[in-house]
Amino acid sequence: MAKSLNNNLKKAKAGKNDEFYTELTDIEKELRHYKEHFKGKTVFCNCDDPRISNFFHYFSHKFEDLGLKRLITTCYKNQERDLFSEHKSESAIWLEYTGDKNGDRVPNPEEIGIHKLKGDGDFRSQESIDLLTQADIVVTNPPFSLFREYVAQLIEHDKKFLIIGNQNNFTYKEIFKLVKENKIWAGVDNGGTKWFKVPEHYDIQTETRIKTVDGQKYFSMGSVYWFTNLDTKKRHDDIILYKNYYNNESEYPTYDNYDAINVNKVADIPMDYKGLMGVPITFIDKYNPEQFEILGIDRVLVEEATGKVSRFRINDKEIYARVIIRNKRI
Repeated sequence: MAKSLNNNLKKAKAGKNDEFYTELTDIEKELRHYKEHFKGKTVFCNCDDPRISNFFHYFSHKFEDLGLKRLITTCYKNQERDLFSEHKSESAIWLEYTGDKNGDRVPNPEEIGIHKLKGDGDFRSQESIDLLTQADIVVTNPPFSLFREYVAQLIEHDKKFLIIGNQNNFTYKEIFKLVKENKIWAGVDNGGTKWFKVPEHYDIQTETRIKTVDGQKYFSMGSVYWFTNLDTKKRHDDIILYKNYYNNESEYPTYDNYDAINVNKVADIPMDYKGLMGVPITFIDKYNPEQFEILGIDRVLVEEATGKVSRFRINDKEIYARVIIRNKRI
């Protein structure tokens, strides 16, 4: 599964084939945890075709319920109403919605402002950046191949955000640094498999990860996470610890190339160990900064300690990515 996913992401990067349209049910499931953040705010969806984006659909139909001030969406090189643009146009549009005007609480076409962009609508263009500076919160599914660059822009402009990515994005050096500094964390509805609308020409090798509904092609992707800097109740929930380290030391071997013990599952984090522990990256989904401190990630720490780039090793065998943590309560 991981190999297949990585191959598809590499193909997307090579061909800039990043048009994965998020299902409305997945958006609704996550956004229900953030209602208090949106009152009086301007929301910007800057990686969506606003005419068919489920993000635009959600926020425009929930505009009054959320108490939004303004909704802005942009699209990349698409002036047609087809679902997936081939990016042949050299200009794009942006849409603006400021709420219901006729009392039916439905976003009617005449209530939506349509504006033509001079450029291609790329989130890195000055026109898109100008719109970004007007926004309070950014919510979208950004291009997978440009995730680092996209997040860097949000941080540079000090924006609140809720965006979709893959679990492995947390292991990127630039992203992990932000996790460590508590500038980005996992949302609520993470992991598992989600389905995305994709262009008909999108090449998927594994048949079980393809389905067609009403003529529309869908692609399933595992380990999909929400990345955010909006606070949630979940972020302050403790991980319940029940195992002991002492008298069970054999379950927690020390790494060959770093002075910390290995913990194979988040559920196995010992409640009585005050030293450094290496845990799977799934820990980030359950991380409470009041309970634990994140100190680093394997490859960076090993390089700093030994001068060699390597994951942690046990009995001279590399193991999968580990995050180094410390229990702040001991």
